[in-house]
Amino acid sequence: MTISKNDTLFERAQKTTPGGVNSPVRAFRSVGGTPRFITRAEGPYFWDADGKRYIDYIGSWGPAIVGHAHPQVVKAVQDAATRGLSFGAPTEAEIEMAEEICRLVPSIEQVRLVSSGTEATMSALRLARGATGRDKIVKFEGCYHGHADSLLVKAGSGLLTFGNPTSAGVPEDFVKHTLVLDYNNVEAIRTAFEEYGDEIACVIVEPVAGNMNLIKGTPEFLGALRELCTRHGAILIFDEVMCGFRVGLGGAQARYGIKPDLTALGKVIGGGLPVAAFGGSRELMSKMSPVGAVYQAGTLSGNPVAVAAGMTTLKLIQQPGFYDGLARSARRLADGLTAAAKEAGVTFCADAEGGMFGLYFSATPPNNYAEMMAGDRDKFNLFFHKMLDEGVYFAPAAFEAGFVSAQHDDAVIDATIAAAKKVFATL
Repeated sequence: MTISKNDTLFERAQKTTPGGVNSPVRAFRSVGGTPRFITRAEGPYFWDADGKRYIDYIGSWGPAIVGHAHPQVVKAVQDAATRGLSFGAPTEAEIEMAEEICRLVPSIEQVRLVSSGTEATMSALRLARGATGRDKIVKFEGCYHGHADSLLVKAGSGLLTFGNPTSAGVPEDFVKHTLVLDYNNVEAIRTAFEEYGDEIACVIVEPVAGNMNLIKGTPEFLGALRELCTRHGAILIFDEVMCGFRVGLGGAQARYGIKPDLTALGKVIGGGLPVAAFGGSRELMSKMSPVGAVYQAGTLSGNPVAVAAGMTTLKLIQQPGFYDGLARSARRLADGLTAAAKEAGVTFCADAEGGMFGLYFSATPPNNYAEMMAGDRDKFNLFFHKMLDEGVYFAPAAFEAGFVSAQHDDAVIDATIAAAKKVFATL
């Protein structure tokens, strides 16, 4: 019997790395089994340590929007690397990226580059508190905004209770000002502002959630957030680390016509390398150091090699018809999987928004965290592993959105649907 290299690598990794991985979802804890250790990727595919090829539907959790190892992105990185890997001093490339983001995202007049989505959201949060002089923040159950202490919070036991830590090592004092509400619940947010309106510094939300699978914010919900924040002097933060440049050029705010005060970006703007950002009006951003009193810094912020990958990606996604093609592929996949499940008599549905999609083992797409949790996770886990056997790699958890790239053409989508027909027939 041949021993899998993935098994060997996983056993080895667990000796020196907690759980054998450097980010928890990679460990397959939710679905069981051995994670695949990837050796290379190209276009819509990647290959594991055993040489098996998979159609990849995570795309590095969103950044690989133009496909893996795109020749122009690779060349930009190579060229930048020959000039030096990091300087700890400003570069013209940083200015160019800032100008491009400000041009493309409706709400951003000034932007600060950082290296991760967590840095972007935690910095936006600090800026909101510094600008308003208030402490309380509002977030929504199921929305993940990185691993900053104030944001690792689950809902309390009632409609209006403050959150509890979801991670060991997070003091109660860090989250005592964090109010956690139901996503897409307009009544809850109105009640929160009625009771705490003059104490709320900000509301932070994924306008298209991707960390409790794909769940879209309703126009009524997002509109209420904007109206209430404006009325009460609170800062509205759109966390578009995942959906920014994924659901459309300019992000969810451009797609839905809602203008937040601050926006956090990441993933796509790095093109696969560590670049993230937060930005907003010139007035708000002027409160950031070195010109303002809100401190934030980063040794590798605006790294020249990472910025080269991001800028090239931002240029590629502005090609005519890019987003039409991306949305068409995601919708074709969602509709094809739904039809295949229906033919097999399996309770299942799928949805898509731009280049993101969600798979649900429920009769209808969920509208919030509780509805997502009510889906059949055991059946998802079985589906995941059987699709993996067929060479299709979906997110290894029932709670994560999926992603298509510009390289997921009709042939790739058709191959995925064909595999799913075989798998649904066995569930």
